Amino acid sequence: MTMAIEKPEEIIVAAVASNGVIGAKGRIPWHCPEDLRLFRALTLGGTVIMGRRTYHSIGHPLAGRRNIVISSTLSETPGIILPPTFDAAVALALSFLAPIYYCGGAQIYARALERADAIYLSRMKANAEGDVFFPDIDPLVWQVVQEEDFADFVHLRYRRNSAEHGIAGSG
Repeated sequence: MTMAIEKPEEIIVAAVASNGVIGAKGRIPWHCPEDLRLFRALTLGGTVIMGRRTYHSIGHPLAGRRNIVISSTLSETPGIILPPTFDAAVALALSFLAPIYYCGGAQIYARALERADAIYLSRMKANAEGDVFFPDIDPLVWQVVQEEDFADFVHLRYRRNSAEHGIAGSG
């Protein structure tokens, strides 16, 4: 008798300024230790998927997580797996049967919005100057299910509306 293996949950994790900025010249345009601690606690033990520029902004693999960096140009580096495309990264991450966390940048977030189950969004309480923005969250697709207030940000958890779940391939 075979048991069905459940698909890992796919979650977008982002910190966003109140004006939608997520990056400025290859960096996060604020320093918020409380949000960094929350990000670490949320993603520990899971698989993180990020783009090459996000990886460069961090500068090293994230400890305690399987690191998948989408790139066709990076050299082999200990601690990271380098699929060349978003689809290859997702297929690989699904095979590990651990929660999948999409960690940026904007192109990764835009693709992940099409398939993720949840969004964990730290909405900073201030605007920031920047050149990279988080994609719009469609309120017809996503609804806030939890909100937690911190000193410098509000942490929002979104779930895909049930009517939107499983639409791919239905039609």
